[in-house]
Amino acid sequence: MSLRNPIIAVTGSSGAGTSTTSEAFDHIFRSLEIRATVVEGDSFHRYTRPEMDLLKRKATEEGKMFSYFGEQANDFKALEKLFADFGEKGEGRMRRYLHTFDEAVPYNQMPGTFTPWQTLGKDSDLLFYEGLHGGVMTDDADVGRHVDLLIGMVPIVNLEWIQKIFRDTNQRGHSKDAVRDSIVRSMDDYFKYITPQFSRTHINFQRVPTVDTSNPFSAKAIPSQDESFVVIRFRDPRNVDFPFYLRMIDGSFMSRVSTLVVPGGKMGLAMELILKPLIEEIMEKRQAAGQQIDWTRDQ
Repeated sequence: MSLRNPIIAVTGSSGAGTSTTSEAFDHIFRSLEIRATVVEGDSFHRYTRPEMDLLKRKATEEGKMFSYFGEQANDFKALEKLFADFGEKGEGRMRRYLHTFDEAVPYNQMPGTFTPWQTLGKDSDLLFYEGLHGGVMTDDADVGRHVDLLIGMVPIVNLEWIQKIFRDTNQRGHSKDAVRDSIVRSMDDYFKYITPQFSRTHINFQRVPTVDTSNPFSAKAIPSQDESFVVIRFRDPRNVDFPFYLRMIDGSFMSRVSTLVVPGGKMGLAMELILKPLIEEIMEKRQAAGQQIDWTRDQ
């Protein structure tokens, strides 16, 4: 963690409300005039899409597990180094993973490949990470220890599977059987690398549908935000102004002393109400740390 060069990480998987999350942070950064360097978690995959497909097929033939969730497919050391370097010096090395043709064409590359590594400048107020592994910890890397504000975005698992099924069948041309096999293959890595992060987060936003998702493989549509509640869990509720949130968010209620529940359609509002003051406090500490450094240099 670093007062001078703070890091905010949103960690979670598909179906958690990615577009709502991005919009909320865009609003917060604009209103606070924050220059954020955005890092996508997919940038720290080890392999291009064709390489990954080949390795997954080989693992299947050998009866082994291999998924995007695990350590084999991701360079956690490089991600931790970026966080450590940014926290210490406000710089580091990053690249982009090009998901689509629209993203790849400006680089004259194919989708599923990476842009070249580049060095970050020193003109950012903070680093903003969004991906699968913002709080991951292994024997060789501890990414989460460098993060000043760690936020978990996680749907219940059946909703996550529905999201994956619709994305992979409609956008990537996979069959439902292939997607189901992929889910089964990834479960060990999910339990080992993804789930433990949500016990390290400062705040979790968990979307829970209010429609039947008992069999995700027969779902006809992805449950909408308005067909959901969002369960918001605070790791340390002592200084949380729950009465304020209950007044401001219509239909909200508390289910435990550390947990606020809001209608799914109010998730963006809830995120801004909860996170903006925390980010504002981080920026005030950053400014104070910078002034202290300048004062010390002048002595």
